Amino acid sequence: MSSAPTEPPPLSLYIHIPWCVRKCPYCDFNSHESRTEIPEAAYVDALIADLEQSVPRIWGRRVHSIFFGGGTPSLFSAEAIDRILSHVRALVPLSIDCEITLEANPGTVDAAHFRGYRAAGVNRLSLGIQSFDSDYLHKLGRIHDETQAVAAAELALGTFDSVNLDVMYALPGQSLEHALADAQRACDLKPAHLSFYHLTLEPNTPFHRTPPALPDDDTSASMQEAIEDLLGQHGYTHYETSAFAHPGKQCRHNRNYWQFGDYLGIGAGAHSKLSFHDRITRESRHKHPKRYLEHATQGHAVEQQWQIPRDELPFEFMMNALRLTDGVDPALFKMRTGLPLEHMSPVLQHAVAKGLLDLSPTRIAPTPLGQRFLNELLQLFLD
Repeated sequence: MSSAPTEPPPLSLYIHIPWCVRKCPYCDFNSHESRTEIPEAAYVDALIADLEQSVPRIWGRRVHSIFFGGGTPSLFSAEAIDRILSHVRALVPLSIDCEITLEANPGTVDAAHFRGYRAAGVNRLSLGIQSFDSDYLHKLGRIHDETQAVAAAELALGTFDSVNLDVMYALPGQSLEHALADAQRACDLKPAHLSFYHLTLEPNTPFHRTPPALPDDDTSASMQEAIEDLLGQHGYTHYETSAFAHPGKQCRHNRNYWQFGDYLGIGAGAHSKLSFHDRITRESRHKHPKRYLEHATQGHAVEQQWQIPRDELPFEFMMNALRLTDGVDPALFKMRTGLPLEHMSPVLQHAVAKGLLDLSPTRIAPTPLGQRFLNELLQLFLD
């Protein structure tokens, strides 16, 4: 039996730029070192072809947010970003206040780049700082140092309406004092949004094959709690597992993910989740840039497409919704999945009994314990 939303969810557009200057040893994203000249013009052609092929699946739907991710999108010229966005506007309707985010590396940008991106329509910049300490940046394999990190952040804040800084903690050899120093420097810059990520050793990465000496679990937990407290003192609301924002500055694109909204992903290895009147589907593009370029220009950008089985929808929904610290309205479950909430009532009650879930007529949310042991909470929806 199929299942579908009671009304079309909000729609976002994700655009993947797969190249970077150097692959970081902790990164498991679909990114590739640019050892030769990046085929910028050809890739933009492929993205446009990919979008043209996808329009029938999103026909008539308005896009509320656009996100350029990578890799390092800031390796592309402002002219390339402008060309992409011009074709997006020509092919799909955008909301009047569409949030358009571009990820940037502090080692690949300057004032001219930022001005060009803004002129092209980018109104939100996400800057991959990771640390304000050159020693830790070196250990992470980043191409910038602390001076470049601060300079890029200040430049972004003077150029864009909204700026996010990505910072990591539990780094190789990092102390609680140093983690808090990074958090304090981030707060001092006063960006609208901060993302703090715990460094994890992902499979198929150099760090996983040869693990560095990382802080133990208790120290990492202390870092997390201390960072959350510090950001709260500076007026940031902790609204998602790794995200903090000033009032009204939450990332709309990411919130759409967490609320099980729809998104079209174009570019090498990009994923989509799209809802129709009788089903919810996922699709993925060819992953390697060379294969993507070949197939997208021939009209076959999508490599795989499948329907989400009805019995997997509760986990799929909760895997996203429970990342939000305030949770979601229970009515959203039926709106996004087409299933009645009673479909998973026993699991919800079990999670409440374990102290991991807060359940009321107006809210499904992880408790503080559920936030800390999110994987354990999510496992209940798989069993």
